[in-house]
Amino acid sequence: MSNKIRIGVIFGGRSGEHEVSLRSAESVIRALDQSKYEIVPIAINKSGKWLVSKDGRALLPGAVMNSADQPVAIFGDPTEQGLTRLTDDGSSGGREKLDIVFPVLHGTFGEDGTIQGLLEMADVPYVGCGVLASAAGMDKVVMKCLFRDAGLPIVDFTHFIRTQWEADPEKIEKRVIDETGFPCFVKPANLGSSVGISRATDEESLHRAIELAAKFDRRIVVEKGVDAREIEISVLGNDEPVASLPGEIVPQTAEFYDYNSKYINDNGARLVIPAELSPEMIAEIQSLAVRAFQAIDGSGLGRVDFFLERATGKLIVNEINTMPGFTSISMYPKLWEATGIGYSELIDRLVELGFERHREKSRNSTSYS
Repeated sequence: MSNKIRIGVIFGGRSGEHEVSLRSAESVIRALDQSKYEIVPIAINKSGKWLVSKDGRALLPGAVMNSADQPVAIFGDPTEQGLTRLTDDGSSGGREKLDIVFPVLHGTFGEDGTIQGLLEMADVPYVGCGVLASAAGMDKVVMKCLFRDAGLPIVDFTHFIRTQWEADPEKIEKRVIDETGFPCFVKPANLGSSVGISRATDEESLHRAIELAAKFDRRIVVEKGVDAREIEISVLGNDEPVASLPGEIVPQTAEFYDYNSKYINDNGARLVIPAELSPEMIAEIQSLAVRAFQAIDGSGLGRVDFFLERATGKLIVNEINTMPGFTSISMYPKLWEATGIGYSELIDRLVELGFERHREKSRNSTSYS
């Protein structure tokens, strides 16, 4: 009997960040030590169908997505043993136990608490933040409110829903101008990887930016623009999280660190790792990052993004990403590498943290008598 850990790596999904997920999952799968892990790649196509390759030989996301021909599902029933293969008529065609799942899913249905809720119901351990932290980390409005209540420094912001915009765009535009001014950044509240984000400098560009953001989410957040350096830091852990050395994003070809700079154009931004900061500033960033992680009740991993105002030297917590990119050019693993934890070791630690969190949650009583 194999002593390998059977790990399901889920990727793809019904999200605007589908392609990002494929890139991240490929890096994760390549880094998993096959002497320790039995890897089960699980694709979710853009229609939301869960698939695996019948022969099991295809491991990398692109190959699995192209050859996947076996429908599967994870049911919210702990007696179903994790992964269930489905027959053509939708009935069960066999069950396979998964020791743990790594949901390498970005955006909607991936890092918003939905997949985490399914795995909780199925009683399957998983890598990363739980339901609450994932949902809070996904919704920029809730996130900022939690940061504010925790006493963390944040930028001025306002928010509204799509139907309010459609009913009275002039009223919304006036509110934005009054509360954030120009320049400002308009974002879908529940999306990552800079998808749907625009910088607005006047009323005309503000209108276009809101229209774009409203295509991706019913809730829109607008943040005051600041002239600042963009600092990112990685967090790792459960009840006693630690922070890596910080890095800096220096956009090269765009006004800000947009989708293309992150995932398409290798020359879109320069990553300075570690960031050129004083030891005192590094310590402050690390402390604030851990506080931000704890403010959403994070577990496993997170990347916290900061602004460092050029004029004042003031630190501002921008946002937290509970399933940061894991591609070859992504900040999260690069920062840990600079701190002394290599990619494969990082994956091992994340898996153990997933098991640890599951063990801790299993201590909770589910009956009262």
